[in-house]
Amino acid sequence: MIQEKQFVEVIQDNEGILYKITRLYANDKEDQKDLYQDIVYQLWKSFKTFRGDAKQSTWIYRIALNTALLYLKNKKRRGYKTSIDELVLINENYDTVLEERLEILYAHIRKLGEIDKGIVFLFLEGKKYEEISKIIGMSTSNIGTRMARIKEKMNKQIKER
Repeated sequence: MIQEKQFVEVIQDNEGILYKITRLYANDKEDQKDLYQDIVYQLWKSFKTFRGDAKQSTWIYRIALNTALLYLKNKKRRGYKTSIDELVLINENYDTVLEERLEILYAHIRKLGEIDKGIVFLFLEGKKYEEISKIIGMSTSNIGTRMARIKEKMNKQIKER
């Protein structure tokens, strides 16, 4: 019972990370919900074995990104579905300009390879290259090189837009 409460607190404290990853790796709301559930399930399965060798957020990032990559791999095998119902609820206080810019950013990030998406996501989360390298499992210099290439590629795409 105590472990369940701790787990719920961990999920609540890091819910933003999970939502951002699901939004980045899943295109529609239903897929985002499915991916979110998969990530939470994987976190729960490994919660008992978390030793605290790394920061809790590093552990969450690693499991969430690995789950997202596996989700994409499995989704490709199943094929893609098309949503008939695309409803957007507009809130009076909703900043449409910001949302449009975020959507453009996410659209360009989605064009990247799966690993590069994760690197960009972690970078946007404010992680340093050293921490990204621990989460992704690459060398720090490799992360730096990839980030430089990603930035160059995205700048070119945005200018062409």
